[in-house]
Amino acid sequence: MTNLPEPARVVRLPDGTHVYAEDLPATFHGPQVVHQHIHQAPPDRTVQRIALGSGIGAGTVVAGVYFGPLLIAALTAMAANIAFLAFLALVLGWCVHTVVKSVGSPQGGAAVKNMRKARRRRG
Repeated sequence: MTNLPEPARVVRLPDGTHVYAEDLPATFHGPQVVHQHIHQAPPDRTVQRIALGSGIGAGTVVAGVYFGPLLIAALTAMAANIAFLAFLALVLGWCVHTVVKSVGSPQGGAAVKNMRKARRRRG
């Protein structure tokens, strides 16, 4: 047994549009009933029908509507902070590399050349 609500009665008006039977004016007679799946309902009603039909209650639906976008905003802000910190680490690493390279003494350059020669001989 499913917890989904009964399918909504959808009728086709003479002008070709579809509406829910419960939204019809009292004077309207002779509606043509159209079988409509729940995922074809307007988006504002589909989520409500599934959520409320499963028995979770209106408070949970409201919490999802409120906290859903709030959660996305918080995750986006965290991702932006992490991206900024990664960029900052990259810039600082480049700065340290440039300073060390420019301040290095001639003896340091000679030591690097000697190490390269020693590695070539071994390898």
